[in-house]
Amino acid sequence: MAEENGADAQPQAQPQVKMQVLAQFIRDMSFENAVAQKGLNGGEVQPDIQVAVSLDARKRPQDHQFEVIQKFRVTSKNRANNETLFLLEIDYGGVFHIEGVPDEQMHPFLLIECPRLLFPFIRRIISDVTRDGGFPALNIDTVDYLALYRQELARRAQTQAPQTQPN
Repeated sequence: MAEENGADAQPQAQPQVKMQVLAQFIRDMSFENAVAQKGLNGGEVQPDIQVAVSLDARKRPQDHQFEVIQKFRVTSKNRANNETLFLLEIDYGGVFHIEGVPDEQMHPFLLIECPRLLFPFIRRIISDVTRDGGFPALNIDTVDYLALYRQELARRAQTQAPQTQPN
């Protein structure tokens, strides 16, 4: 009897997290080859590549379904004269079925784990588009989504701090 009561007193096990990718899609994409459009001279080119990433997530009407969108803006400029070589903008999304994640952990889960899972696919698209657009294939560095999430939290805290301080 005592053993049964001891077993009942143990905390309940955490529910197992279940995640399934239901769909992946390009919501919007644009690639501009400025070299071909402007007819820039073929002088010495020293490309400087800048990659900006932003994330968005929302609950879908269906139970346990969420949509996560990654927005990449890849700009290549010539270091020699600062002229744009190409500009690639892509919004890449995924639809996820997620269960077992506590409500207080859902926001970081959506903005860290879901994009991390989609990253290899968007990296491949960026590589293919730059190659097909007339440039060497661009294999962007892995994105640290945890650091990106922390930066966004710090930015939000900083913008809200002046509003909450008494005069």
